[in-house]
Amino acid sequence: KAIFNHSHLRCIQTTPTQGHLMPLTLSLKPGEKFVLNGAVLANGEKRTSLVLQNKACVLREKDIMQSEEANTPARRIYFPVMMMYLDPDGSETYYNDFAMRMTEFMGAIQNRQALATCLEISREVMSGTYYKALMACKKLFEFEQERLNYDLESLSKHAARR
Repeated sequence: KAIFNHSHLRCIQTTPTQGHLMPLTLSLKPGEKFVLNGAVLANGEKRTSLVLQNKACVLREKDIMQSEEANTPARRIYFPVMMMYLDPDGSETYYNDFAMRMTEFMGAIQNRQALATCLEISREVMSGTYYKALMACKKLFEFEQERLNYDLESLSKHAARR
């Protein structure tokens, strides 16, 4: 099981162009942490750019979510998707959690745009493109925040106190 002391996940992959993978440049702030193929790395004291020449799983510190931060319906969808990406061996367990949370969420909303986003997330998960699914999940965060009128910072602070 992968456990990280950061907030939120972002998976970055090289993008295919005409059948070839294009290098990805990852710009890091001083001290910024990231996960590269399961290893937690930290940038040094200066801003740095890394060029990834092949396909790799890169999760930036700002996009990694702790389990206690999965404290809203949309975040409870995001978390198992993130874990499917981080822990492929446990993906069946995480998929079952994702399916249950997505079903609950879709049963509770009627907004067509949000429902379309849920379908987009489900399609991406089914095809194994977890990065795209995670980015689509962030649209649900926005939808949820607008509807529930909560402040993201206070939610994170509340989760940290638990």
